[in-house]
Amino acid sequence: MLKAEHVTKKYRKTIAVNDVSFTLEPGSVTVLLGPNGAGKSTLFKSIIGFLKYTGEITLDGILNKTPEARARMGYIPEMPALYPNLTVKEHMEFLARAYRLKDYKDRADQLLEDFELTDKSKKFGDELSKGMQQKLNLCLGLLPDPEVVIMDEPMIGLDPHAIRKLKEIIEQERSAGKTVIVSTHIIDSVDMLWDRVLIMKEGVLRADMTKDELDQTGKTLEQLFFEITEGGGE
Repeated sequence: MLKAEHVTKKYRKTIAVNDVSFTLEPGSVTVLLGPNGAGKSTLFKSIIGFLKYTGEITLDGILNKTPEARARMGYIPEMPALYPNLTVKEHMEFLARAYRLKDYKDRADQLLEDFELTDKSKKFGDELSKGMQQKLNLCLGLLPDPEVVIMDEPMIGLDPHAIRKLKEIIEQERSAGKTVIVSTHIIDSVDMLWDRVLIMKEGVLRADMTKDELDQTGKTLEQLFFEITEGGGE
């Protein structure tokens, strides 16, 4: 269980995340929506422990900044941060060593095959196209087989095959009891995947709703999003 309680992050006088609280259950997919500048990426970086904030974030009761909690979380950032002098295969090996993974090679090979990177394994990070960099970004985030998977705009730059494969993997992660949270601007790309939606506007969490709860209102996810972000709804 991933739990955030009264999380607030300020950059000097700017409040990027304002008193955000939510609870995400294992075996669920949560979609995080909001316009640019809503605080989504800041919230993700707070969850993964990259930023200082006030409030509390825990994974099964363990503070998120502890080594134990961090080892159980996987983060896929919006912008791939690759090493220009490491090959695709070396990136996977580097991450495996950082996480002290054992018997990871079969999983690494399968991820590279899933995202059509097997024949690119000897290419350096700066030789890859933006789409290929994003595919490698996904492989790196998924390699440790984390209990909590945090994806920030994971579909940007992906071709249709990779998007389909990513959706399959998200469904597999949910079936395996993982907690998945995905930020995206492409609402229709996650329309059939999610169990819970969080919608942010100006750093504030304006909606926290399950799919069943939304269905009872008779609204679509897109309608709810625009009602909150453009119409001032709560």
